[in-house]
Amino acid sequence: MSTLQNKTIIVTGASQGLGEHVAKAYAAAGATVILIARHQKRMEKVYDAIVEAGYPEPFAICFDLLTAEEKEFDQLAATITEATQGKLDGIVHCASYFNALSPLDFQTVSDWIKQFRINTIAPMGLTRAFAPLLKESPDASVIFVSESHSETPQAYWGGFGASKAALNYLGKVIADEWERFPNLRANILVPGAINSPQRIKSHPGEAQSERKTYEDVLPQFVWWASEESKGRTGEIVYL
Repeated sequence: MSTLQNKTIIVTGASQGLGEHVAKAYAAAGATVILIARHQKRMEKVYDAIVEAGYPEPFAICFDLLTAEEKEFDQLAATITEATQGKLDGIVHCASYFNALSPLDFQTVSDWIKQFRINTIAPMGLTRAFAPLLKESPDASVIFVSESHSETPQAYWGGFGASKAALNYLGKVIADEWERFPNLRANILVPGAINSPQRIKSHPGEAQSERKTYEDVLPQFVWWASEESKGRTGEIVYL
């Protein structure tokens, strides 16, 4: 039996990069994946690839995390509740906004707002909106995808590092608030240097051989979403 058999899991940022590969890995492990992204055509390609592989048919929802407020998050939750007949067993917050490495002198308020909106506020809004569904699951896992500079501040990482540091805080707060729910857990995973579009953008001079592949980290993403990780919560895990 596949590790995620009969689970229904949301993956944000599912149209490319880590989100795309996590979604495909979860589908291969038996999960019904709910793809959330703002790039419709890219997301449709991920949807088609999952269906063509013979995995459980996913859901695909075009949704803009940058502009969403409570009303939009609540409507999304209502839509998914109806589509899945009230079943949800996890969320993986892969969506991320990264502008560019630069001194603070060249970073703008607008850049910081966008990074916090996608990297911190959207995971809060989604998790809050879907908490009632998650609490109904016999085993639910929420995964926040962070970055090493969230714990090790460094020049030029400014708004991105700060927004990911806030994400770590959010994940630990949620884990603490869910302590009385043994069926719920929340953890922060740090993939490290993987061969993703974001890594290529932040480290353009880095050789591909210096990076891990998606396949190096996907088994751990599956494990942390599975029942095997039950009882582990509030952790920051470097993959």
